[in-house]
Amino acid sequence: MPHDSGDTPRGLGFALCAYVLWGFLPLYMKALSHIGPAEVVAHRIIWSMPLAGLLLILMRRTRDLRAALTNPRMLAMGRVTAALITVNWGIYVWAITSDRALDAALGYYINPLFSVALGALILREKLSGAQLAAVALAACAVAVLTTSAGAVPWAALGLTVTWGFYALAKKQLPIGPNQGFLLEVLILLLPALAYVTWLGAAGQGQFLTGNSPTNWLLLGCGAVTAIPMILYANGAKGLRLSTIAILQYIAPTMIFLVAVFVFDEPFGQARMIAFPMIWAALVVYSTSMLRQMRGASAARP
Repeated sequence: MPHDSGDTPRGLGFALCAYVLWGFLPLYMKALSHIGPAEVVAHRIIWSMPLAGLLLILMRRTRDLRAALTNPRMLAMGRVTAALITVNWGIYVWAITSDRALDAALGYYINPLFSVALGALILREKLSGAQLAAVALAACAVAVLTTSAGAVPWAALGLTVTWGFYALAKKQLPIGPNQGFLLEVLILLLPALAYVTWLGAAGQGQFLTGNSPTNWLLLGCGAVTAIPMILYANGAKGLRLSTIAILQYIAPTMIFLVAVFVFDEPFGQARMIAFPMIWAALVVYSTSMLRQMRGASAARP
């Protein structure tokens, strides 16, 4: 948990590195546009395992993982989080490689507001007037995009919903974030290996087909997946919740800029209306949250 007493330089450095790496991730995934999203996700799982496993060994935290693997309830919860993160990764890769990076940015912008709504609906957390207004603004922005396109922005909503429920389920997993990430990867490893093997046997796989750049890009999927998640997990321990809440806008902002100025995705009239509405909602939400936290801090003896 982040320290309420203040932010540490170490925590801030780790978290900033994680969010910046997530912001640049679309550039890496775009280079894999010639590969199916499911195969990319499988390689993200496979090559994350050695890095996550090595870190846990170096930290001497393998005992918690062994306990989780032998605990039926914890293993079931791990399966839920593993399934949610797999779907989230799949939607993300598809969005980037299908010229829908703006939808990915939108999804991660909406996510904090969805988490607030989720807390109210499932955990019965009371929302302030400002939080209700922020959620309503976000809903209106989605309505604008839906009306303009004649279709629901499924990619954006899919990323929002899967990550929101993933974060909620992750809170219920009673082990550390590094152990939890490796637990998820281990749960997904056999299906990922089976899928990649099947693709290779069917002559449809892209790994080890003689294309050296593609092979290296797929191998690198482990690093671009595991390193930011590990950096974030360790950085969050040294940051206040309010700091994390503000930093989380770095990645979608970078994705937005990459989509518009690097990928040259069209930023039509509907998005010109919807995105400022989302940004306004986030300002309202963040301001309300910071006031609440300052009030709670002042009320402490």
